[in-house]
Amino acid sequence: MIRFRSSAAALAAVALALTTLTACAPEPTAPSPSATASSPVASPSSTPSATPSATATAGADADIELPASCEQIYSASMLASLNAANPPLNHPDVTMHSTQNAELLETLTSGIPTLRCSWGTPSEYGLATNVSTVDPAQSAAVLSALNTSGFGCEDAMGGTICRIEQKTINLDDKEVTFGETHFLRGNGWVSTAWINFAPEGYTEDIVATLWG
Repeated sequence: MIRFRSSAAALAAVALALTTLTACAPEPTAPSPSATASSPVASPSSTPSATPSATATAGADADIELPASCEQIYSASMLASLNAANPPLNHPDVTMHSTQNAELLETLTSGIPTLRCSWGTPSEYGLATNVSTVDPAQSAAVLSALNTSGFGCEDAMGGTICRIEQKTINLDDKEVTFGETHFLRGNGWVSTAWINFAPEGYTEDIVATLWG
């Protein structure tokens, strides 16, 4: 856990991550929260004993069609829960990427087919998700970047799920928890970045909805 007290610039770095979520076209790469003295230490939610295998994502039945709207990526119960817990869906002033990793952002903003969804208003509470379709080379590059960037990855739900979580204290002495979850299977890539709002079973619900 790192205390951001060094300067106003450090608080601004945290504020950028906390207030940048959107359903619009991708914005320029945004930095992850950092301090002038040091950066947050990643604490993966799980540590794999071996690099997850890509064979779990093979097969035509692993591919998905990109949904037409954000409402279609959730089950009815999850959609109702999100609407109750942290509306609205796709606030126009929220502009956060669904990842802060530079390599992943390069792929995400390269023009791949993608649907962007966000929950919450510009604040220290919300999340952003992209559902994207990728080719085998892009999927392998994403998985490689996750495995070399401190994410905890494991085979799950017919594909690979990777997570990372970080904590810090802002200048108001409030704890900020933020992280990312990524899921890869077939031609599908579900990427989510969240700030103080990580609904239980969120990515699992999207996977169950999209892949059935």
